[in-house]
Amino acid sequence: MWDKEGKKYLDLYGGHAVISIGHSHPHYVEALKKQLDKIGFYSNSVQNSLQEQLSENLGRISGYPGYQLFLCNSGAEANENALKLASFVTGRKKVIAFRKSFHGRTSGAVAATDNPKIVAPFNSGHEIEFLPLNNEEAFNHSIGSNVAAVIIEGIQGVGGIQLPADSFLQLLSKKCKEVGALLILDEIQSGYGRTGKFFAHQFAGIKPDLITVAKGMGNGFPVGGVLIAPGIKPWSGMLGTTFGGNYLACAAALAVLEVVEKENLIKNAESIGNYWIQNLKSFAPITQIRGRGLMIGFDLPETFSGLRKDLLFKHRIFTGEAKPNTVRLLPSLALKKEEADLLLEALTIEINQSA
Repeated sequence: MWDKEGKKYLDLYGGHAVISIGHSHPHYVEALKKQLDKIGFYSNSVQNSLQEQLSENLGRISGYPGYQLFLCNSGAEANENALKLASFVTGRKKVIAFRKSFHGRTSGAVAATDNPKIVAPFNSGHEIEFLPLNNEEAFNHSIGSNVAAVIIEGIQGVGGIQLPADSFLQLLSKKCKEVGALLILDEIQSGYGRTGKFFAHQFAGIKPDLITVAKGMGNGFPVGGVLIAPGIKPWSGMLGTTFGGNYLACAAALAVLEVVEKENLIKNAESIGNYWIQNLKSFAPITQIRGRGLMIGFDLPETFSGLRKDLLFKHRIFTGEAKPNTVRLLPSLALKKEEADLLLEALTIEINQSA
């Protein structure tokens, strides 16, 4: 990226994992330009063949060819519709969510987000129970026939790159089936190839009832979606949207999938992510490293609280954070090894200088 003065920056945060194939990828730019010359928007009351093409391509590349797709505009909207759908299907309203979760800022999504500061009184009436992540005993105690849905991130992003154990996800899947609750996997930040698989939950070998996607789906163009298990039967008007799945959104989303597939970016995310994690272990002050693929967080003591600012202003490298002192890395999946090395070189300078 370049600023208005022409200074070059390396973006290792991608606007919260939104930039999945790189800023202004030529294929992506061309796809949007071509579509804009044709038609940008029309009502969903008219069949849009790009939606069908997107659904088919997403199902094939993600490993969920039998799932249905509802298209919307954002991650919060995707989670809102997934929660609503689970309540429709089960006839229940209780939701189990997890500590440090973030699912969005709309009514149900923010109620299932573990941050009371951003939950207005208007949003707080939903029946949500928050449980500790990876605590099987607490989950077994709370899951029951009154639960509509269990919602969990494939990897918690805002919470500091916290990973649900594969065995924990397997337990959630098993128990939801037993009690007739729906399992919602929020893959808004952790999906779309970021972890070295298309979805982070695929490491656990489970198939959720509902999978929510957004962020990297459009590489910056607003688009989101809910992948819906084949056994869930829709009725007319069950879910609806004015702008969801418009022509431009579909063109952007299709271009992203085409680049991911053609340039083998899922494999690249795995390879560069493993390289980073291995090399980050050599920095003694780093207390913990978590993540998969190009979704990585590492913790530093308070004495390094200014590290992200130094990386930005001294080395022109963008990174993310999670409180209290986690550095988050969520770059484009097209990141090259020589670009990954720029971070390691900058860390060597800053960490050794402070040691």
